Formats: sequence, structure tokens, C-alpha cells
Amino acid sequence: MGQTLTEKILSAHLLEAETLPAVGEDIALRIDQTLTQDATGTMAYLEFEAMGIPRVRTELSIAYVDHNTLQTGYENADDHRFIQSVAKKRGLKFSRPGNGICHQVHLERFGVPGKTLIGSDSHTPTGGGIGMLAFGAGGLDVAVAMGGGAYHIAMPKVTLIKLTGKLRPYVSAKDVILEVLRRMTVKGGVGKIIEYGGEGISTLSVPERATITNMGAELGATTSVFPSDAVTKAFLEAQERGEVYVPLAADADAMYYETIEIDLNAVEVLAAKPHMPDNVASVREIGPIKVDQVLIGSCTNSSLRDMLITAAILKGKTVCPSVSLGIAPGSKQVLTMLAECGALADLISAGARILESACGPCIGMGQSPNSGAVSLRTFNRNFEGRSGTADAGVYLVSPETAAVSAITGVLTDPTAQGAFPAIQLPAAFLVNDNMIIEPASPAEAEALPILYGPNIKPFPVASQLPNSIQFNAVLKVGDDITTDHIMPAGAKILPYRSNIPYMSQFCFRQCDEHFAENCKAVTAAGQLAAVIGGANYGQGSSREHAALVPLYLGVRAVIVKSFARIHAANLINAGILPLVFDDPEDYDLIRQGDSLALPDIREALQTGGEIRLENKSNGGRYKLHAHLSDRQRDMLLAGGLLPYTKQGA
Repeated sequence: MGQTLTEKILSAHLLEAETLPAVGEDIALRIDQTLTQDATGTMAYLEFEAMGIPRVRTELSIAYVDHNTLQTGYENADDHRFIQSVAKKRGLKFSRPGNGICHQVHLERFGVPGKTLIGSDSHTPTGGGIGMLAFGAGGLDVAVAMGGGAYHIAMPKVTLIKLTGKLRPYVSAKDVILEVLRRMTVKGGVGKIIEYGGEGISTLSVPERATITNMGAELGATTSVFPSDAVTKAFLEAQERGEVYVPLAADADAMYYETIEIDLNAVEVLAAKPHMPDNVASVREIGPIKVDQVLIGSCTNSSLRDMLITAAILKGKTVCPSVSLGIAPGSKQVLTMLAECGALADLISAGARILESACGPCIGMGQSPNSGAVSLRTFNRNFEGRSGTADAGVYLVSPETAAVSAITGVLTDPTAQGAFPAIQLPAAFLVNDNMIIEPASPAEAEALPILYGPNIKPFPVASQLPNSIQFNAVLKVGDDITTDHIMPAGAKILPYRSNIPYMSQFCFRQCDEHFAENCKAVTAAGQLAAVIGGANYGQGSSREHAALVPLYLGVRAVIVKSFARIHAANLINAGILPLVFDDPEDYDLIRQGDSLALPDIREALQTGGEIRLENKSNGGRYKLHAHLSDRQRDMLLAGGLLPYTKQGA
């Protein structure tokens, strides 16, 4: 029996085994490349420094600055200086502020078919558009990989999405991934790698494929991947990197867990309605609602292809007076090429506000809409409050839909707008890597300092897991709690990503404004804290702060109906128990404030015995389980990944 593309790349990167394990079992992978961005990178490099490893051991590691670029105080600039000094000393390339969004730049300049990549950003699977197995991960996982350690995942199921036909004019790759989300939901990809195939893939460019794999993160999938083919080769040659091309595809007789067929001819123009990426309907069904703001960009839709289509639609037009239009090209390469071909002038003439080549409003860094606004965004997430305006309604759409709607002032199906504007992608991209700073040589690096700013504080580390634990259920939340709920982003908070004590005051504030104070009261009384949650707890960003900040506040267990993959891994890395109800209905029997106990929890983990939760407030007893590999069990016993790594295990 043949192999899927996923199985081929996994097999080529196996450590600690010669063959792929059964689905669900632990798999240790050799990682070829890593990336970080500045919102998570500062913590990742603090963790790398704590390991005491003098130099990265990957084929390629890159530190990008693209998130915290709004500098209203010294904090962000200090973090950038710290990251640059670590990169110079420890052997990483450094992508300067203004060079672009990490995923867009990595796709253009560094992605290699068949390689493995992990990044401290949940949208690292963008690299799947070029044929990589690219995983979003917590910063500590990235730090371990930079030090030469394995990256561990549960062996996934592989789902094939078979594409046939060709997209109609004005229908785009964004509509394809919204269709996938409509069918599979934000929980449908959990435990799976999504592999794309079928003759329809030949009609999609690498940037279009990357749009699809980028938003695969919203499915909860481990990652998504396209084959490496003639389209991939042409893209790499246009980037003057044709030498890294290798053809990669699944065997004809490969077996998949499931196959989903999508006829590209039949895909409609779609939008994800507030406040979830899978709340998808056709633009035609939603109707011509008034639009207040349109934002085009993000790591999902900021490629040259997206920008040229936007400029062609806006050329000779004027943005509706009631609409604020902001456009953020994804990289310096994209912005420069727009300027050279005249498309940038078309955008500006139409009334667009040109934003920095960075994540910007997608991560809550500026461009918050007016109160009660409808904001159309070509981004990947529309969680409540993520825009910076609590009562705004964010709709996720394609650049085509966004651009046309910016002109009409209402949500508009672009397929009714006449002839599709012709654009021509260049045979060669403008290559200028002058914003990439190379690391020092090992000899030069010895004398270089690491530059710490006053806002950079130590991060919390858990102690060894005790035999039994007494908890207070300090918070109870429902389903689909995101990492934005747990540890918000935004211009007011992101500058303090390297200051866990300061950030703690914002933890879970959207759910309970007194959460931090309640945790402090519980720990002052000699107890630890627990959070009780529903299904799909921790979906969204890979930010490990959503584990580190609760740890700082005394949270040592999170007990839920089910977890999102990356957040569960981050909890384990931090030394927080990720526990799941055997019977989901037991969730209803616990109230916020209940006194809980996990008797003999250390022994239960060591022996694989039954995990019992006792409710001292009402006498209830509940069975729990933990989806742990042997390695993760040992990590929790040690107090997390850092103590476990230091033990030399």
C-alpha cells in the first residue's frame, strides 16, 4: 500500500523509531526549520537561554518582527532589540521590522518542499502551501527544536480534500477554505492533517494554496499540506530559489482516513459571520448589510496576487465615504513590487490607507473599528473583541469581496460586478533580502552580549507534581474558549508579552474581570486554582502565555470536555494538568468556587491508574482522563518541559 504525502514527509523525519506508529501514538520528529515572531518570540528566546545551549542546531532558524510593531513606548522596541541580540549571538537570521509578516516572507524566501517547520505562531501551516509539513507550536517547543530536540505530536489521521474543476471569476482560495470550514467546523480537524489533492490543485498558485493551508489552523488541524509540483517549481524559480525544488506527491494507492470532494466550479462567494470562522454563509444569503470598515491583509491574504487583484478592482474608483479601508501588503517584496508597477498608486488614489507590512489589526494592533461596526476583514479569525472593539461584528471575506464592498459600502457579491479584472503575476519576483540580518560566526558570537530591557521579567516554572492537590474552581467557562479569552492580544497588552506579572491582570478578564484577584486570594489561602471548561477549550492562537500566565496565578489544572491541540500541549509544557471529563455531563455538576481535590494524582499518572476528582463542596466524585504520551506524563511529573529537558530526559 502506498503512502500519503503526509506519511512520506513524516517518515523521512522520524526520530526514535523506524516506522510510523498507529494513529494517536506519540511521534518524535526531526525539525529542519523554526520561526518565531515577536509577540511569542521574546518568551521563546528566554526559554532557549534558560536551556544553556550556545547555538541553534537546526538547518535554519529565523526570528521575525511583525506583531508588536506599534511602538507607543519603549517596551516593544526593547523586545525587538533583545530578539535581535539573541539571533546574532545564537545563530539565527533576523527579519527586521518592516520586512513583512513571518509566514508571507517565509513562503517567499525560505520555505522548502519536503522540510519540516515549527513556529511559535498558530498559522505556521501556511508553509504547507509550498509542500512543507509546518506546525504551529508553543514557544518552548520551538526553543527545544532550536536546541536540536525532537518535536512530538500524536500520529494524526490524514484527510484528503480532493479538488476538482476551476474557480469561477471573483471566487478565490479564501472561499475554498471557508467552504472547508463550513463543512468540517472549527473542531473537525482535531487530530488530523489535511492533505489537498485532485486535478483542481493545478489551477491554484502557491499563494492561493498558502491561503488555504493558513486557515487550516481554524479547523483545529495539526497542519495542512499541498503537493510540490510544477506550480511550486515555477514559484520557487520566480523567487530565484529553484534549486530547492523537489517534486512531492502522494502515491496513487495511498489510503486516507476520509476523503472530502470539492468542485471548485461550484464554490460560492462566502463569508464567516461573527464571531467564529466556521459560522459561514454565502454573501448572497447574508445580503447587502452596511459596512463601516474594510481591512485587506494578514498572513492569510497579503500576497502580491491578492494585492494586485485588490488594486485592479479599486483602480479608477473611490472608496465609499462611509467606509474606512486599510490595506497591509504582506512583505517588503510585495509592497515594493506594488510601487514599481503602479498598483500602489491605484490603491492610494482610491482612498485606501496603506498600513505597515505587518500583522497590525489582525492581532489587534490598531485599526479598531467604530462602536457597533461591521468590519469586513480578509483575516483568519473573527473572535468577539479581537478587533479591539467589543461590540463590532467582524466578517471574514476574500480580497475580491472586500474590495468590491469597500466601493459599494455594503457587503457585495463580487461575481455580479462585470468582467473580472485581468492581472499578470510576474515571471520573476523582486529579490532583495537586505532586511534580513545574518548571525555572527561562532567565534564572533562569544563576545556578543544579550540585551535585556527593564520590561523583560523571568517566566514562571512549575514545581514537581505533588502526590495530591487541593484546588478551588476559580473559574467556570463554556465551549469554544479561545486563547484570546484566556490571554487577550491588542495594542494595550501585547507590549508586555515579556512581563508575565504585568500581563496577569488581564488574564480571563473578558470572562471574569476578577479572575486575577480571585486566583491571588485562593493562593494566599494555601490552595491552587483550577479552571473548568467546555468543549474545544483553548482554540485559536498558539500563544503559550495562555498557559504561562495562569501558571503564574496559581492554576495547576484545567478540567474540560475537550481541548484544542496546541493549547493542551502548552499546558503540559508549563506543568499544568490538562484533564478531560470521562462523562461530559459531570461538567454541569461543578460550580465556580467549588473546593476540589485530585487525590493520589502523581501515582495515577505514574501507573496509568484512574484519575479521580473529588468535589468537597457537594460530595461529588468524577472520573477524569488525560490524553498523554509517556513523555508528556514524565514532563508533568517533572513540572513541565523545561525542568524535564534540564533533567536530560
